[in-house]
Amino acid sequence: MVNGLGPGVEFDLIRRFLDDMPPLPDAVRVGAGDDAAVLRDGVVVSADLSVEDVHFRRGWLEPEDIGYRAGAAALSDLAAMAAEPVAVLAAVAFPPADVPAVAERVVRGLREAADAAGAALIGGDVSRSPGPMVLDVVVLGRTERPVLRSGVEPGDEIWVTGELGGAAAAVAALAAGQTPPVAAARLFRRPSPRIREALWLAEHAVLHALIDLSDGLAGDASHLSAASDVAITLAAADVPIHPDAAGDADAADGGLRLALGGGEDYELCMAAPPGSIQAVREAFTERFGLRLSRVGLARQGSGVSVLDSQGRVMDMHAFRHFEGAGGTG
Repeated sequence: MVNGLGPGVEFDLIRRFLDDMPPLPDAVRVGAGDDAAVLRDGVVVSADLSVEDVHFRRGWLEPEDIGYRAGAAALSDLAAMAAEPVAVLAAVAFPPADVPAVAERVVRGLREAADAAGAALIGGDVSRSPGPMVLDVVVLGRTERPVLRSGVEPGDEIWVTGELGGAAAAVAALAAGQTPPVAAARLFRRPSPRIREALWLAEHAVLHALIDLSDGLAGDASHLSAASDVAITLAAADVPIHPDAAGDADAADGGLRLALGGGEDYELCMAAPPGSIQAVREAFTERFGLRLSRVGLARQGSGVSVLDSQGRVMDMHAFRHFEGAGGTG
C-alpha cells in the first residue's frame, strides 16, 4: 500500500499500479509514495513526464521554455527531498516537423534548467512521435539524509517558501486570451526549483517533512497528511498569495483559490517542530530574498482543512488542483 499520496484520480491510479507489489530490495531505502526514490548509497531518483496539450501548450511558450519547465519540474522533486542535483537524463519524442530546429531549442531549454541546478545532462533517448511532443525527464541527486513526506508529527508547524498562485494567475490570463502580468508569466515559463533553499533549511532547521508545491498547497498538504497519518489545518489568512494572483478579479477570495489549488508554484512546503523555522526565518530571507510563512498546524486525525478568518472550515472543493499549469491536463 502506498501511503504518501492524497486523494485524486491520478493518485488512485498510482495506488492501483502499485497494489500487491513485492517487498523492496535491500538496495532501495525509499520506494514509491514520496517525491523521489532513495537508494541505499544516498542516490535519489525521480522521473517527470511533460506531454504537449496536457502539461503545456505551444501557443503559450517558446520551445526553450517548454524544455526548461520540464527540467525544472523534475529537478523540483530533488528539492522536495533536500537532495543535491547530480545529473539529468531525458527521453524525448518529437513530431517530424519539429526536427531539427524546434527539437534543438527545446533541449537547449532543458539543458539551461539542468545547468542552473548544477546538474549535467548525461543521456536519454530520442524518438519520432506522430504527435504530441513528449518529454520524460529523469533526475539523479544525492543526500544521506532525505527529508520525506512521512515525518509530520502532531503539533508541527506547516511552513511554505515564497508566494503562491503566480503561475496559476498566468495560466488563467492565457486561457482567457489575455496577456499575463510580467512576473506571473516569468513564474509560469521559467519556474525555479528551490534546491538551494531546501539544502539550507535542512542544514539550519529541524525539518520533519518536506514536499514541493506542484499540485497546489491544499493538494500537496494532503500528501503530507496521508503519508504521516495526521490532520493538517491551513489558515487561509496566512497563505502568502502572489500579487498577480491576489489581483485576479476572477479568483475567489482574492486569489486564495489560485494559491491553494492552482499548482506548479514549485515552492517548498515543510513541517517542523514549533519554533524551529521561526529561529532561522530572518537569516533565510536575508540569504535568499524569499519569504517564509507559517500557514498551518498538524494535529492528530486525518485530512486537510482550510479555516477562514473566523475559524470556520471552508469548502475544500474550491481548492482542488485545476488541471495543471498547461491548462488542459
